[in-house]
Amino acid sequence: MHKPRRSRPSLQASKAIELKHLKSAVAAADCGSIRGAAELLRSQQSSLSRRIDEIEHHLGIAIFERYSGGVRPTRAGHDVLRLARSILEEFDALLATAISVHNSESGRLTIGFCTSLSAGNLQTSLLAFKEQFPQIELVTVERSRTRLAAALRSGSVDVLIVTGRLQLLNTEEMPLWSERVLVALPHDHPLAGGETVCWSDLRGQTVLLSHYDPGKELEDLLISKLLSPEHRPKIERHDVSRGIIKSLISMSTGISLVLESDMGANFAGLVYRELRDGTGPSRFDFSATWRPDNENPALREFLKLLTARYRSPPIGG
Repeated sequence: MHKPRRSRPSLQASKAIELKHLKSAVAAADCGSIRGAAELLRSQQSSLSRRIDEIEHHLGIAIFERYSGGVRPTRAGHDVLRLARSILEEFDALLATAISVHNSESGRLTIGFCTSLSAGNLQTSLLAFKEQFPQIELVTVERSRTRLAAALRSGSVDVLIVTGRLQLLNTEEMPLWSERVLVALPHDHPLAGGETVCWSDLRGQTVLLSHYDPGKELEDLLISKLLSPEHRPKIERHDVSRGIIKSLISMSTGISLVLESDMGANFAGLVYRELRDGTGPSRFDFSATWRPDNENPALREFLKLLTARYRSPPIGG
């Protein structure tokens, strides 16, 4: 069916498009229908449909294709929706910053991370802090390393716990713990028979990695261990969470690399084996990063706890 040509974005678009337009478009994409989005946002279906028509008009592009079962994003719509989600996340961060300032007297600590919270040192550190300071509100934020760095610069996050070192300007860092790198396998996989797996055993396998952290770091580690391309496994990169990657592994579509803390999230049908080479197991180091000009008393207490637990003096970044 021929679609009418849309006008180019007007100079007034930046003034006409509001957060309600972005929220409506994102909700429609998530629900797959105008009706579902209206129920989610507790809005009239006609009002939500009108807001989507308005944003498409002001941008000069069709964000959705309409069909009998609902709506689905166009190719251009995918790009618009990705940026819309980012804008809404930044706005949420703005509100979180304002709330943090407002609650600073009662105590609030916001910790950003991009690793599993299901088990391991991060979880035990947070539990210990909460037990020691029950009056302090503890907020956790999981985002990509890039967005965590932006959140730290803006002040919406107090401290970051990440693999490796971020090496950001005007920050300080503290080395923390390290975790082994494991391979996640279906329970009936040939490599699951032994207690450990050698990096060279991955040749000919299909390794599934998430675009989300620490997927890129795990891929870099794999490449450093298997320098020759013909000795490497096939790498498939998926724009899904680590949980979905585990679902794909359970379907015998491949294997994956994970960190030791991921073992805390039990998943039926999966087994974990330590990856080794001639030097022994491979490990990822973790560190804490914060801004020294952050005067949040809760942050200082958290850093004291980390220093006591891991016995490492802060290093300047």
